Amino acid sequence: MFENLQDRLGSILNGLTGRGALSEADVTAALREVRRALLEADVALEVVRSFTDKVREKAVGASVLKAIKPGQMVVKIVHDELVEMLGSEGVAIDLHAAAPVVIMMVGLQGSGKTTTTGKIAKRLTERDKKKVLMASLDTRRPAAQEQLRQLGVQTGVDTLPIIAGQSPTDIASRAVQAARLGGHDVVILDTAGRTHIDEPLMMEMAEIKKNAKPHEILLVADSLTGQDAVNLARNFDERVGITGLVLTRMDGDGRGGAALSMRAVTGKPIKLIGTGERMGELDEFHPRRIADRILGMGDIVSLVEKAAENIDAEKAAAMAKKMQSGKFDLNDLADQLGQMKKMGGMGGIMGLMPGMSGMKDKMAASGLNDKMFDRQIAIISSMTKAERANPDMLKHSRKKRIAAGSGTDAAEINKLLKMHRGMADMMKAMGGKGKGGIMKQMMGGLAGKMGFGGGMGGMPDLANMDPKQLEALQRQAEAAGLGKPGGMPPGLGGMPGLPGLGGPKLPGLGGLPGLPGFGKKK
Repeated sequence: MFENLQDRLGSILNGLTGRGALSEADVTAALREVRRALLEADVALEVVRSFTDKVREKAVGASVLKAIKPGQMVVKIVHDELVEMLGSEGVAIDLHAAAPVVIMMVGLQGSGKTTTTGKIAKRLTERDKKKVLMASLDTRRPAAQEQLRQLGVQTGVDTLPIIAGQSPTDIASRAVQAARLGGHDVVILDTAGRTHIDEPLMMEMAEIKKNAKPHEILLVADSLTGQDAVNLARNFDERVGITGLVLTRMDGDGRGGAALSMRAVTGKPIKLIGTGERMGELDEFHPRRIADRILGMGDIVSLVEKAAENIDAEKAAAMAKKMQSGKFDLNDLADQLGQMKKMGGMGGIMGLMPGMSGMKDKMAASGLNDKMFDRQIAIISSMTKAERANPDMLKHSRKKRIAAGSGTDAAEINKLLKMHRGMADMMKAMGGKGKGGIMKQMMGGLAGKMGFGGGMGGMPDLANMDPKQLEALQRQAEAAGLGKPGGMPPGLGGMPGLPGLGGPKLPGLGGLPGLPGFGKKK
């Protein structure tokens, strides 16, 4: 998400921060490149003009050009304007109205309305403990209603029984009544779409709105829509009156123009973003965190939240005990790799760490990527239980069998075993540091830079911090200079790299397999 824009803006702004003084011409030249980068990211022209005009107005002031670090001042101005463009603060779905709260999903055909309806229902059920009813109002698309019913079965959410021959407005009325009688807290209406905006579609949406009186009208839009996103959002808002946006396929969009454009044009908040095909891959939209990511500043808060959501607390506790005893077999390694994949893989994790976004290309060049992890998991899966528990018994004949079973070769098996030995030695050396020790080792240098004390004992317990404390931690990271676009964050270079991967070691990554030490299952 935003990879292209992140790379371009990071390079441009890095050029400014590296200079001792700035002239008005320097700022103008940099903003010209920023303008080009935003246009290439499919941000609407009117939005780009407004953004660059606001930045220029603030960035050419005497207080900036004469500042001790004018380049960093300009970066801050760009960051603040990005936050403003994206909406300043995240806005959640409003659930405070009298039950049942009616949510109406609108958008074009193929934007992902039905899948998003299922994702939101699952989220409200699991996170907010709401009783949800889903209803498909799409009487045109073949099997649309059956698709939603299947999603209901998959997620364990109630769906309105299908009655053939009813109109969308009749179905909406029946859904609201059924939700009221069934004691549901929320009813989500999945409306029909078209391949394009037309008058019959808008009339149908308006009629459903009049009939169902929804509390939320969410426009579901494909983030790959590009420049058309602006017209789409404007038309739906003018005719139906949307209350928020949900952007799908954000994981497949390296540009992000739709996110930047639609919020700026409509003034309506982006409430949720789809980050994958699985039903759990739906995230809240936090403007400040997104701005941090775009400028390569990382997102500590989201990293911690992802760990808390995806990591099993019982497994984490069991791992901590094994660490204390210095035990770490190939089953443990496979678990660690699997958990990293759940959190978005190595690329996803690095994109959330301050100052580490620029490392992704170097990591790929060194062979450290998610495909490598898939191969390693395949190798471990091809071993017997005894071999996973005792890797020392793996001799030539066994390696040959495992290579055939996993579609790899002996060299890759040897690299895996070398990596495991290095990690096991590290675990053994750190075994006496107690639960979460590996995470404290990983974050030790970061703690010193941020004023938590030079030793690991000064590192705060991320697992027990509330959202406000985590936000404060993010701000301290930025203040310590860890948010500088590009480059390694200071204080992390001295940690061990992942051994045995081939190619150069990547400093600062040695502690990543210890992520289970700082998450608690919600």
